[in-house]
Amino acid sequence: MRLLLIHPNYHSGGAEIAGNWPPAWAAYLAGAIRKAGYEDVIFIDAMTDHVDDDELARRIRELKPDIVGTTSITPSIYKAERTLQIAKEQCPEALTLLGGVHATFMFKQVLSEAPWVDAIVRGEGEEILVEVIRAFESGEWKERRKAVKGIAYIDTVDGATQIVATEAAPTVKDLDGIDPDWDILEWDKYQYIPLNCRVAVPNMARGCPFTCSFCSQWKFWRDYRVRDPKKVVDEIQRLVEKNKVGFFILADEEPTINRKKFVQFCEELIARGLPDKVQWGINTRVTDILRDEELLPLYRKAGLLHVSLGTEAAAQLKLDLFNKETKVADNKRAIELLRKNGIVVEAQFIVGLENETAETLEETYKMTQDWKPDLANWSMYTPWPFTPLFAELQDKVEVFDFEKYNFVTPIMKPTAMDRGELLDRVMNNYRRFYFKKALFSYPWAGSGMRRRYLLGCLKAFLKAGFQRKFYDLGKVGYWGPQSRKTVDFHFDESRKMDEATTGDWKALAENSRKAQAHIDPVEIKACGGGDEQLSDEDAEGIDEATLARRAEEAAKAGSDARAHMRV
Repeated sequence: MRLLLIHPNYHSGGAEIAGNWPPAWAAYLAGAIRKAGYEDVIFIDAMTDHVDDDELARRIRELKPDIVGTTSITPSIYKAERTLQIAKEQCPEALTLLGGVHATFMFKQVLSEAPWVDAIVRGEGEEILVEVIRAFESGEWKERRKAVKGIAYIDTVDGATQIVATEAAPTVKDLDGIDPDWDILEWDKYQYIPLNCRVAVPNMARGCPFTCSFCSQWKFWRDYRVRDPKKVVDEIQRLVEKNKVGFFILADEEPTINRKKFVQFCEELIARGLPDKVQWGINTRVTDILRDEELLPLYRKAGLLHVSLGTEAAAQLKLDLFNKETKVADNKRAIELLRKNGIVVEAQFIVGLENETAETLEETYKMTQDWKPDLANWSMYTPWPFTPLFAELQDKVEVFDFEKYNFVTPIMKPTAMDRGELLDRVMNNYRRFYFKKALFSYPWAGSGMRRRYLLGCLKAFLKAGFQRKFYDLGKVGYWGPQSRKTVDFHFDESRKMDEATTGDWKALAENSRKAQAHIDPVEIKACGGGDEQLSDEDAEGIDEATLARRAEEAAKAGSDARAHMRV
């Protein structure tokens, strides 16, 4: 039984400016497959290798796989569909599988436009994929697939075609039992430009207990689970010593949620002497940095070098729209604390909603000058079609070409400006911010790792700008303010959108939020769940029985229950 995993050849001009990122999904799935006894697993990274359709067809034809699997986020869905179409053309008898967050919730549309996809894996793939392989290996795939939890497929009943979604599979409870096969990757390809070293993307936890309206990760992973910190460090130590990784970014939505385990993780890295060999970065929330002020020296000692903060918006109104619990003043304080402790800090702004104006964009720039982050990133609002915020703004969304849902293309059209002006003003913010940093900040940022890292980030920006890859500027024809009226985003207007299917998908954080809303909707804080951080019990993950019990207790206790329901 030969299994072929393929990372689709998709590029957007976003995160790629920092280097080539290793597809962690392939390593985690390959580890599960081999643990189940299937050793013949091959991986093609068509994205990093820029493998075109003809070359991909040739490789698939030569490999003759029995099963071909790929994954997709929303902007890469068409490339993923095309990848499996090529596989089916070259190996008609092969089973074609598609996973990832987009296919999980948009499976009806995906199967309708790509009927050559034999099955969609909905949710975490490790356990589901093994069951799919066993069902296919039996030679009775069509008979046995209906018993496999967590998949969707096209079936024909009495001559009528219908799309079937089986019962959702449970989430992977034993994360410590997952043993990724990182050796499936060709590590010399995955270079992180800022430090000129190999980069990895392991994860310490899955899911998020918070329900930010613009985010899909909490909904996809459903419940929040944390690995044993020592197991995570075991994995990182192997990556460092065997695969020569010099920098990693934790893939977690917010690795500092469980402070106790995050501290244990840092202490374990220090105990093994790993900060001398590897530096790392995280995404986290402003509130966590404020909470952990006294722990920041420990975090830096453990090798934490880059923190990306979701400061999000210029106006508090937008923070409220996104269900963020932070206040604008908190952002400046968090940035000051990180810089004081020698940690490079990046401020992220979401721009491009319908109420965006030239003034609000200018305000974000003024905030960077006041807050003084080391790095700044302006991301175009991208309305994932399976998020609560999309449902609220759906009547204002005009573009359904998912390939452009990439954080660098203006999907929404602000009322007060056209998309070309929006792009131009964002680029103006980038030009001013990094011009000042290049002249007056980075060269004088000390003599150690911090200075080296910042100059490396500048190199990555300059390289992407020179190659016209940053923000896809070359593809859209942007050459500066004089070209803003001629920019062409090449939207495929023939693309339409079906409704997402989320009703059969239970996310514990969402259930808890609904229970709280029933009690006192005014007090709900969807992202963060309250003024305090999760307790150790909550951070370990909560089963549905406990959740139901808490909801029932809350209903009886009335408003007093808010103090006890920080799920």
